[in-house]
Amino acid sequence: QVQLVESGGGLVQAGGSLRLACVVSGNIFWFSAMGWYRQAPGKQRELVASLTRDGSTNYVESVKGRFTISRDTSKNTVYLQMHSLKSEDTAVYYCNAQRGASYWGQGTQVTVSS
Repeated sequence: QVQLVESGGGLVQAGGSLRLACVVSGNIFWFSAMGWYRQAPGKQRELVASLTRDGSTNYVESVKGRFTISRDTSKNTVYLQMHSLKSEDTAVYYCNAQRGASYWGQGTQVTVSS
């Protein structure tokens, strides 16, 4: 059974940085794509960043230049490095893995205080 476990969320001041980690139970290359989504209160869940098996990345416009998605295959872990955080980045961040089906982690809260 696929399990994704996120960590690294927390409270940070505007302008600060956080790094989220998603540990996958299994080889991350088994999945066609990995991604980070977020959902703020009262809003729909949105894709923040994605990383395909071949290494292609994609970011939502609002985080380009500030967030970086990466992976460590030796640790079966996907990261989301977040810099220059803004209050509008406040949300629950979810790790996602896709291979036909879509798999989700439990989420980690990121709160950016202004």
